[in-house]
Amino acid sequence: MTATAFSFQLEHTDGPARAGQIRTPHGSAPTPLFMPVATQATVKGLTPEEVSEVGGQVVLSNAYHLYLRPGVGTVNSLGGLHGFMRWNGPILTDSGGFQAFSMGSLRKVNDEGIRFRSHLDGSEHHFTPELATMNQVGLGADIIMCFDQCIAYGATEDEVRLAMERTHRWAAECHRIHRDSGAWPGQALFGIVQGGTFPQLRDESSKTIAAIPFDGYAVGGLAVGENKEQLYGFTQQVTGHLSEDKPRYLMGVGSPEDLVEGVWRGIDMFDCALPTRVARNGAMFTPDGRIDIKKKRFSEKSGPVDEECDCYACANYSAAYIHHLFRAREILGLRLASAHNLRFLLRLMERIREAILEDRFDSFRRRFLDRYRPTNEAARQEHKLRWLQERGT
Repeated sequence: MTATAFSFQLEHTDGPARAGQIRTPHGSAPTPLFMPVATQATVKGLTPEEVSEVGGQVVLSNAYHLYLRPGVGTVNSLGGLHGFMRWNGPILTDSGGFQAFSMGSLRKVNDEGIRFRSHLDGSEHHFTPELATMNQVGLGADIIMCFDQCIAYGATEDEVRLAMERTHRWAAECHRIHRDSGAWPGQALFGIVQGGTFPQLRDESSKTIAAIPFDGYAVGGLAVGENKEQLYGFTQQVTGHLSEDKPRYLMGVGSPEDLVEGVWRGIDMFDCALPTRVARNGAMFTPDGRIDIKKKRFSEKSGPVDEECDCYACANYSAAYIHHLFRAREILGLRLASAHNLRFLLRLMERIREAILEDRFDSFRRRFLDRYRPTNEAARQEHKLRWLQERGT
């Protein structure tokens, strides 16, 4: 493939909300966008063709998991991630720093990197900025992420500062390694802002990372246990320091209300495993909030789950049928719910972009939030923390 340089074009703004276009060697994608998560080179339960059919344009894979199995060399020899998983659009990989950190007592962190034992077979590995960068180069993703040190929610300011300063050093090293590696010129490298829930550290990290000429910038270390007010406040604080002509990526965020509020604070890119993860438990998005399709009240509903949805499930099957599939523990139920939830979010992003281009995003945001009822905050926090504890494996 002829390498095409990565680029981002800001097309229109409506207040702080932005509409743009990212261009990669594997195609372009309009922003703001949501990236379905294909952790192990697959979006759980769906084929690449089905992900494309629901509107997916960029997917995210995890370099930690692919490094352990089947191995970067294997993926590279089979055509890189695009050839291996038969996805023709852009791919973003994360470095695996969070997964390595999540090993708990099985890992040790120092200035050189993170030493950990595999959750698969107990073998020892040492992730460094160089290895994390070159793993992603070998996988052939269009956008790769710097290696950073994640820190647990609730850590002290001294602990967060130590991890942040280490992240800054690693970011500079990743940038140098990527620049000097001979990686194909179309591949982009994004830096990651850290700083926990300490405003002064967020300011410091934003300015430090923004001073390195990355192709894009990510807001990391959020959606890990803080409340919504903190999530939105720190997102807005960070974007205020980032270049207007580079894409801004809020990592690990995927609740519908958070996508709308993130765009309102200047974010262009999002990812999260939430839509497919909750789908496998029977939770399905609607304009009024999430419903549990397993509840008895859906057992005789002849209409679709969402009358306004254009996904395959809603166009072809009744809510009663999907309810039955879940009660009977049929795999088709999980697949239909997963496709529906992804389509709901991807269609939401399409509508957000249209509203920005027509200078009516503020009214769109207000109407959406007036109608959509988020998951109970306490339940959301408990579920999120439980998922974070399991995320490393």
